[in-house]
Amino acid sequence: MVRSNCFRHAWGIALRSGKGLVKSVGCQETLRPASLYVPASGLCNIAGGVCQSDIFWSKGPGNGFINRGFHSTATHCMAAKDYYEILGVKKSSSQSEIKKSYYELAKKHHPDVNKDDPEAEKKFQDIQRAYEVLKDDEKRSLYDQVGPESFEQASAGGGPSGQGGPGFGGFGGFGFGDIFGGGLNEALKNMFHQKSFGGQDVKMTLELSFMEAVQGCTKNLSYDTDVLCSACHGTGMPAGTKPQSCKICRGSGMVYMQHGPFRLQSTCSECGGSGKIIREVCKSCRGNRVVRGSKRVNLDVMPGVDNGETLRMVGFGGADPEGAHPGDLYVALKVRDDPIFRREGADIHVEAVISFTQAILGGTIQVPTLTGDIVLKVREGTQHGQKVVLKGKGIRLRNSTQYGNQYILFRVIIPTNLTQRQRMLMEEFAKEENSEDDKSAAGVSG
Repeated sequence: MVRSNCFRHAWGIALRSGKGLVKSVGCQETLRPASLYVPASGLCNIAGGVCQSDIFWSKGPGNGFINRGFHSTATHCMAAKDYYEILGVKKSSSQSEIKKSYYELAKKHHPDVNKDDPEAEKKFQDIQRAYEVLKDDEKRSLYDQVGPESFEQASAGGGPSGQGGPGFGGFGGFGFGDIFGGGLNEALKNMFHQKSFGGQDVKMTLELSFMEAVQGCTKNLSYDTDVLCSACHGTGMPAGTKPQSCKICRGSGMVYMQHGPFRLQSTCSECGGSGKIIREVCKSCRGNRVVRGSKRVNLDVMPGVDNGETLRMVGFGGADPEGAHPGDLYVALKVRDDPIFRREGADIHVEAVISFTQAILGGTIQVPTLTGDIVLKVREGTQHGQKVVLKGKGIRLRNSTQYGNQYILFRVIIPTNLTQRQRMLMEEFAKEENSEDDKSAAGVSG
């Protein structure tokens, strides 16, 4: 018997998960992690084929296994629809071709457009399901490897084991899930975004002024995301309607099969593990329990945040259809530049413009700080580009009582237009300065 593509894919994942595997020939092809032998029937069933074989648990003096076995027969799976055929594209089609075909078909078969067609909603769901898989490169790759039947079983979490089957169909029941220690099962959960992963996260950008970022503020945010349907209050059913207990699993969500000394279990394929069957769905949300809506929230921006930071608000994202795990809200901050202050971490920098006479003679000037203007003394002989530091006048350090510093950069302005008297005084100053220079030079040479 030729090993299926699904088995080859599982084999690769098992190797990456670090579990040891041993195989034998023929239909008795087996996997062995530690002390467990599993039959080829479980593998054949995943690929949609039929194979009869025995399960062997063997223990003896040499290897520590006990020989036991029972006969099992895997049944044919119902033929699954090919996603490429549903969308009317070829297997080699590009993502743009798939997307274009999806939009055309979705518009054509939308239930609101075909209210007289009872099959329209089913067709629309098939189109959405096919596009959801083929637009994702990872899902599409797995789909191409294992085929429609195995892929449907994998995404459903198992085969119909509650109706006489031994429970080997699917990747999450006895066999693959146990053998790979949950590695394959977890990979498939991530791939198919099962309900345990809750609502969708929301990402948005918030623009702040320089002072809002430094001092902190409160912002009222509004954004679109999934919210619980108000028509059915998130139940997915019309008001006054109650779900029925699943007759296949009797409300437990699991189906069991006793085969000799072995008891096998898997998720009920009829109710998807919920234990409930909804016969009539809410028309507003079509049974999805959530609809697209708007949310508003007050965001407290802590003092000292900086440009490029992202704030997370746990539980303020999209609503979870199951109600347990809503998504999170991620707010990326964009801080505008300030015309006066320039920031470097917790320190700030300010330029102070002084005249050349102030630079020569000294004096006082007003300098802006984060808490208001202060009077700063300019020392005699201050040079252009010289800096002074104001300790603790910067931004408060995160989770600390300390503050950064403020640096003052002096810029000396040289006048370009002088009055006649100013020119005369400058010329006298220049003569005196040159005279002093000549005396100093003569003293050095003498």
